[in-house]
Parts: sequence; structure tokens; C-alpha cells
Amino acid sequence: MLHRRKITLRVLLFLAAVAMIVYFLPRTDKDHYIYEVNRPWSYALLTAPFDIPVHLDSASVAVLKDSIDRNFEPVYVRDIAAEKTLISDYTTRLNSSPGLNITPAQKNQIIRAIRAVYEDGIVDRDTYQRIASGQLPAVRFVHDNVAISMPTDRYLSAFRAYEHLDSTLRDRDVRAALTATKLSDMLQPTIMLDTLTTKRLIDEAYQKAMAPVGVIQQGERIIDKGDIVSTRLATILDTYEEMIDERSDGRISQHHYPIAGQILYMVILFGALYGYMFFFRPAYFHDDRTVVFLMSLITVFTLFSFAMQATFRSGLYIAPFTMVPILVLVFLDSRTAYFSHLIQVLICTIIAPFPLEFVFMQFIAGVVAIDSLKDLTRRSQLIRTAALIFVAYSLCYISVEVMQTGTLAKTEGRTYGCFGINAILISFSYVLMFLLERVFGYTSRVTLVELSDTNNPLLRELSEECPGTFNHSMAVSNLASVAAQAIGANVQMVRTGALYHDIGKIKNPAFFTENQHGVNPHDALDPIQSARVVTGHVTDGLAMAERAKLPPKIREFIAEHHGKGKARYFYNTYCNAHPGEEVDPAPFTYPGPNPQSRETSLLMMADAVEAASRSMKEHSPEAITALVNKIIDGQIAEGLHNESPLSFRDVQAVKESFIQRLRTMYHSRISYPELNK
Repeated sequence: MLHRRKITLRVLLFLAAVAMIVYFLPRTDKDHYIYEVNRPWSYALLTAPFDIPVHLDSASVAVLKDSIDRNFEPVYVRDIAAEKTLISDYTTRLNSSPGLNITPAQKNQIIRAIRAVYEDGIVDRDTYQRIASGQLPAVRFVHDNVAISMPTDRYLSAFRAYEHLDSTLRDRDVRAALTATKLSDMLQPTIMLDTLTTKRLIDEAYQKAMAPVGVIQQGERIIDKGDIVSTRLATILDTYEEMIDERSDGRISQHHYPIAGQILYMVILFGALYGYMFFFRPAYFHDDRTVVFLMSLITVFTLFSFAMQATFRSGLYIAPFTMVPILVLVFLDSRTAYFSHLIQVLICTIIAPFPLEFVFMQFIAGVVAIDSLKDLTRRSQLIRTAALIFVAYSLCYISVEVMQTGTLAKTEGRTYGCFGINAILISFSYVLMFLLERVFGYTSRVTLVELSDTNNPLLRELSEECPGTFNHSMAVSNLASVAAQAIGANVQMVRTGALYHDIGKIKNPAFFTENQHGVNPHDALDPIQSARVVTGHVTDGLAMAERAKLPPKIREFIAEHHGKGKARYFYNTYCNAHPGEEVDPAPFTYPGPNPQSRETSLLMMADAVEAASRSMKEHSPEAITALVNKIIDGQIAEGLHNESPLSFRDVQAVKESFIQRLRTMYHSRISYPELNK
């Protein structure tokens, strides 16, 4: 039964996952259909519930607006009063300026020239540039609600008007007078753009151009399932949704009911995940770490998929959905990986433009990912899986397109690009795998393979300082791996754990028989002291493993490979030396604990059998069988495997694999004859 704290944790995880996904779930303020232009309509027959005006599609509207903009004549106004004021002010300045060496006739000539320039028209700089570039051949003036078009070929800017006067009035004294009276400051634009009237007229032109070109009457067919959504139909559907939104007055049904349905949807899916773990993977369900891992992984990747869909047009096909089953497969098992993948895909189906196509493609991609990574031991396998997933996506996309449209001509290269990005992101699972190992304390097969490399510093030190122990560890690793294969245990875990189980002997190598060369240090110690040194290799090994940052799973092999058994040689020696005395077994007992998993139980059996087989004088099949049965049955009778999930069938399979392996190791060899001379 779960404790109250464990129940609280699972309920909070459940509620947090549901709340976060529903909160970040993309939604709009109106009910709408999800479709794409030039793709089949995936819904049932849609008829008009009311008269729907038919407008031009967006492309036609854009072309029409461009035509209106090119041919539209903006409205300008002429400020006659400003012209008169400017001419009058300049006349006063010309007559009152002293030192001008010009006659009255020349003054009148200047005023007439200025008046002529204003009559032709002075405009602002931007308007003159448009006129000079040919973009504004004519403008309009509105008088008594009548628009009059006027050519602009005679309009000048203030700067160009001054240049014109300077070139027209050639007399040197007259030109000097123009400079002295600062005529350039007096020339100002008097024909200016009427922005309000211009905007009103162009908006009217837009509205007239975009007026409905037809109408779909109430009850008339709009589109049916399987029809291709053309640009015209897309425009009609947009108009339909806008009108539905305007006419809708049930705000509760638009907002609250869908959210309630979404919450129920998420509760059902996560409830199914909890039910799967409770009934089929109870060890996972009772492990806080595993529950947090699964719920966090699904939630985070779901939110990431939402973000990708909101950012990119085909974001759901870029999001690496298969990364979830890959990570779950590496740390847990394939069945849980598939179930987790299915839950995440069904959650994201809500935002998929084409749900059936989406589920089909993600289902196949997930199956390919799981099947191709049955036993991940090398990084190259991940690259291969990413390539296979790309192929699976592409084939699924082709099949759906051919099925719906009957041709490959409408497939888009951009979609294959999305699949390629997806595959690249999947290849980064290796990095994420490393981070999750550190966060959740898992040990992947890749890590186990890396740790089993004999060039690892700890194993290299073991081979140099304790060559006998190193050879013993290699033999135990091979023996235990065969047994693990026979009962379906984690072979790589057993192989790696066996290599490290005796690293504590590095501290005192000479005190262990396999490393001795004629001198036995135990001869100078009493049995209790000797037992303390021998049993201490477990504690020393755990300390070394912690310093080397070995994974917790490997440390379990170091701690449990002797369990709470006794250093039998020194215990028996002490008992024989103290007959009739009640001997305390504590000084001779290993710190334990007893094996908690099938893998550590296998190591305990293989360790004892391999060590005992080295002292056998006869290696006949009968002797090997008797030795294996004696040691394993003795451990079971002592209760060392009571906390392990090994079954009687497993024990029998382990015995048979040990016997077969030892018979192979110690098979008899024929003697080679000498060559007669």
C-alpha cells in the first residue's frame, strides 16, 4: 500500500500536469474549422445556416488594391491666401531693403516672376520627388464636391522654384537683389496633400472593389468531406466563421464548456497512464522517481510541441515526439515507452490540423523508434534510428497524400524539411539522456557499456594493483552474464556490476588469496582481524565508487555481492579454535544488505561459484554439478536471497547455466604427442 505522502505526490503530479497542459493549450475565442488550402476537407457536409456573401479571395484583393494604388489620384488643396500673403511680404521686403542697385521696373519684373511661379504651383519635396519619378502624373482638387484632375508637370518644389527664378532673371543686379532679400526663405509650398479626403476616397475605392461578388443562400452547400479547399472556398469559410462569431451570444458555451471538456480529456488520458502503471508496472507506480520522470517528460514535451505549433506553420512535424519513447525505453522498458508515446500523441491530437493523419504518422514513427532501439549501446544506433524515423515519416506522408489526392504532385518539399529537422532533434537525445541520468539517478545501457571498458581508470587501477582480483572479476562477469541471459535479467547491468564488485580490494590487495605470491599476511593476524580486513573491502569499495561517481546501480553490486553472509573461512577457524564458546558472528559478517534484485543475486552466486571452482582438484561434470548445487543451495538455506525476486525456476536455470559454463571453462585437453626424431 502507498503511504499518504506517496499518494499526495502522485495526486499533485497528476493535477499539475493536467493544469499546465490545459492552461497552455492553444485556443481561440471562437469555434473554427482547421483546414489548409489545396488540401481535402476533413469534416462532414457544411451547408449555409444563413445567407453568406461571397468576397474575392485574398490574392485577388491584393491585386485589386495594387491596381487602385497605382491609378489613384490623391487630393490636394491650394492655399491662395498664403500665396498672396507670401508675395505681399516679399514685395514689402524688396521695397524696404537698402542698398539694392535695381530700378522699379526690375522690382516689378521680380514680383511678376514670383507670382508666375506660384501660379504654376509649389509643392513639398516628397510630392515633387514622386512627380519627377513619374509616380504622380496628376492630382485632384475638390471644389463644390466636384473633383477636378490637374496635371503636375509644371509643379516645382521651393528649391527648384528658386533655381528657376535664378536662371530666368539673368541680370546681375537682379540676381544680387534676390540673394540680398533672401528670396529662398520666402518661397514656401502652397499646394499640399489633403490627407483626410485622400484617405476617405481611397477607402471608398477599396470598399467598392471588395464588395461581395455573389451570395451563398441559406441551406446551400458550401463544402463536403473530401472536397479540395480552394482559395475561394477558404475565403467563404473565413466569412462563415466571422459571421458565426458575430451572431453567437452563448459565451459560456464558447469558453467554459470546451475547457471543461479539455480538462476531462486530460484526466482520462493521464488516468489511463496511472492505471497502466498500477496494474502492469506496480514497481514503477510505487517508485516516486519513476512517476515524476514519466509525468515530467510527457508534460514538458507536450508543452514544447504546443510552442512549436504556435511558432511554425508545421510545428507538430518538427517537434520530436519520438524522443519520449526513446528516453523511456532507455531507462525503463519498451512497453512503457509505447504507452507513454501514445498518451503524448493523443494529447497533441487536439491541436493537430489533420488528427487522423497526425496519429497515423506518429504511431508509425514511435513503433520504428522503439523497434530500432531495442538495446541501445552505441551512439551510432541513435543516428540510425533518427534516419529510420525520417524515412517512416516520409513514407507515411506520401501514403496519406496519394490516398487523399491521388497524386504525388501536391506533396510539399517543406514538409520533408520538417521531417529532416525532426530527425536532427532526435539525434540530440543522447545529450538529454546524460542530463536525465544525473537528475533522476538512472543508468542507461550506454553508460554501462562505457563503464565496462577496461580502460576505465578504476578498472585499470584494479588490473595493475590486483591482477588476480581483476581476472576473477572478469571471470565472474562472464559467468553471471550467461546466467542473466538465461533468466532474462539485465545482462549489461550484471556484466558491468561484476567488473566493479571487488574494487575495494585495491586498498589491501595482498590480503586476498588471488593476489598473493607465497606470503600470506593473515598468518600474522588473528581470525577477527583478518575478517575485519576481508569484510572491509565492501565498505572500501563503496567509498571508492562514490569518489569515482559510479551510478547507484553499480554501487548496489558492491554492497550486495556478499549480502549479510559471513567470512566463512575465518569464522570457522575462530570457532574451531574456541570450542564450547558461543561465538559472536558480527565481526565476521559482511555489512550487506542482502541482494535486492535478480542481478545482484546472480552476482552473489557467480562470485562464490567462480572462487570455489578455482580450488577444485577435479573438474569432472559430476564435481562441477555438486559444487554449484552446494554453494547456491547453501546461500538459499542461509536466507541470503530471501529479499530477491528470483523464482525457483530462475534458480534452476542459473544452476544449469553455471554448470555448462564451468564445464566449458575446465574441459579436458588432450596431450600433444612428441615428434619422433
